[in-house]
Amino acid sequence: MNAPSPRPYASAKPARPLTGTISVPGDKSISHRALMFGALAVGQTRITGLLTGEDVLRTAAAMAALGAEISRDGDDWLVSGRGIGALTEPADVLDMGNSGTAARLLAGILASHDIYAVMTGDASLRKRPMARVIEPLKQTGAQFLARSGNRLPLTIRGARESMPLSYRLPVASAQVKSAVLLAGLNARGVTEVEEPEPTRDHSENMLRHFGARVDVERVGRGRGIKLWGQPELVAADVVVPGDPSSAAFPVSAALLVPDSHVTLQGVGLNPLRAGLFETLREMGASLAVHNARTQGGEPVGDLIAIHTTLKAVDVPPERAPSMIDEYPILAVLCAFAQGTSRLRGLAELRVKESDRLSATAALLSVNGARVEIEGDDLIIHGTGGLPGGGLVETHMDHRLAMSALVLGQASAQPVRIDDASFIDTSFPGFVPLMQGLGAGLSTP
Repeated sequence: MNAPSPRPYASAKPARPLTGTISVPGDKSISHRALMFGALAVGQTRITGLLTGEDVLRTAAAMAALGAEISRDGDDWLVSGRGIGALTEPADVLDMGNSGTAARLLAGILASHDIYAVMTGDASLRKRPMARVIEPLKQTGAQFLARSGNRLPLTIRGARESMPLSYRLPVASAQVKSAVLLAGLNARGVTEVEEPEPTRDHSENMLRHFGARVDVERVGRGRGIKLWGQPELVAADVVVPGDPSSAAFPVSAALLVPDSHVTLQGVGLNPLRAGLFETLREMGASLAVHNARTQGGEPVGDLIAIHTTLKAVDVPPERAPSMIDEYPILAVLCAFAQGTSRLRGLAELRVKESDRLSATAALLSVNGARVEIEGDDLIIHGTGGLPGGGLVETHMDHRLAMSALVLGQASAQPVRIDDASFIDTSFPGFVPLMQGLGAGLSTP
């Protein structure tokens, strides 16, 4: 895939408070899974609210290349599945673009199918290690051939008769857990996964939604998950809630810009994804949930964010799995808070779209914040404001780009980013949506 041309952007204090009622795009994690499970089910699945960012479109294209029939019906998506074990060999390389989630979950599916496939991705994804999924998936009997450092492109020769897995995650990772569970779908017997800390459970929820048997129990601070293999997944309609990771950006902007009041409708509030909102309340944020409800097995509600003077926070490491994608924007909020914040246990950030730990520190430093990295902890000395004026290197990372643009809404001087083109991988329409609330975003 050719990388899009760089699209610089500038962010400056808005002329008025941020106000309005908006909906953020569908949850990316649930969108990926809805397409994958729909392709593995028998019958036609209707997906409402699917995120149409580049990452998810890559998943749709991959599942179509593996034999599923995928089409659009207005704003909905229709997936006619093949059934477990019935995917067909793709005629070409599967290009997963920028999506580590799609690549790692799809590796689990391919490992347990008797087919040959090759996966690649964009320049950012090709730098990201795949060993964390390759090692457990080898237990199925599948064969893997990767570039040095276990990086994409990755060749997979799926197992002829897949073996069930029993695996304890060395670190909490919903992607690795989901890859192992997906591999277990086409294996005889019970696949077992133990995670040291609870991670987002969208895979478990959706597996049940499509008819699989999944049992979960507490094991120490973590969880043990059992999946009974070779179920007949039956097509089931999916309504995708608003992505809480995307909601984090307009919520944070509203908290930072004086007199702002923003409502976000239909946001997913799964407790294993809500670590940021818990942390914001600890910082004193005015953040309320209205119209709480359950939708497709997932808790959903309307978020109301009102400008607040924030205080420093100490975030424990065990909260990281529930907010792993939100640390860059939380770090921005901590820089505007009063006092020193410490975000603990961020080793996982080093293997995201970029080394997000060092890149987040650089984002803050170039805009006048005092920040330190100690081991896997990020320490931010908040002073209630930032001078801004920096040029942020985004490293092809959509969340760094959006975090920098939010920072510029509250800093004394405008903030520039080198490239906004990758924002659409997770949040299509981010810039016009924020501009509609009153944000000061423009091309330089």
